[in-house]
Amino acid sequence: MEFKYWVLLVFLGALWGSAFMFIKVATPEYGPVALVNARLIIASLIFLPILLRKKYLPLLAPIWKHVLILSVINNMIPFTLFSYASLGSSSNILAILNATTAFNTMVIAYFWINESVTFKQIVGLILGFIGVIILVNPQNSAATLISSISCLFAAAFYSLSTVFIQKNSAKTNKLVLIGWSIVFSAVLMMPISYIYLPESIPSFEANIAAVWLGAISTGLGFLGYVRLIDKIGAVKTSIVAYFLPVFGILWGYIFLDEKISTSVVFGCLVVLIGIFLATSNNNKLPKRILR
Repeated sequence: MEFKYWVLLVFLGALWGSAFMFIKVATPEYGPVALVNARLIIASLIFLPILLRKKYLPLLAPIWKHVLILSVINNMIPFTLFSYASLGSSSNILAILNATTAFNTMVIAYFWINESVTFKQIVGLILGFIGVIILVNPQNSAATLISSISCLFAAAFYSLSTVFIQKNSAKTNKLVLIGWSIVFSAVLMMPISYIYLPESIPSFEANIAAVWLGAISTGLGFLGYVRLIDKIGAVKTSIVAYFLPVFGILWGYIFLDEKISTSVVFGCLVVLIGIFLATSNNNKLPKRILR
């Protein structure tokens, strides 16, 4: 993989890793549903000036069904699950459990779209997953069972949507597909969020967190996501999930005083080694060997 794509992966990991911290800050005041809708509305304002250009607007009609599906499985469901999970979990646990996205994506892609893998990639994914397991321990932080399950289901939906993009968008403009999925999500959630509006006006800190989630983590972040999918593919882009524990733990430590133990440092190193191996390009293994 070229160095510039490594840089973009790390940058995207830093942006998305920060999202869990801001989710933790804003959800108690907004509520999970209203926060997700606010996040999507703000992100839509980033994408709409681009999507409404003449060269992009006609590209929506042929793919609107795929956009609708993606808006549900890539935005509405996982965003809401992570926001709900934040009520019973520290921000770094959210980031850590989200890293299962990369492992799940490789497995789903292997069986659904016959995505070939190398032996090094298998070792890297397993090693990265072991790193995640090391990170999830009582010394790191605490999470309720329902919060952990919500995170794992959210990560599974991210994996599903990643492979869905790879399978159904070979000739599709990724900016149009992903951008409109955000806009569709914002519109679809409006009636639901009306029922779950916050009882009082959120604080300045919560509003700043919501703006960051919408404009930076989602708006700017998804623009980088589109770029990576175009250049290295959706499945390999999912490796960014392994950067999220590193940045999620770092931001939680700096801004939310969430503690970092020795096991956390060791787990992060294992994760990073796993990332390196999982993005290797050695000879591919026949499927019969993997079975």
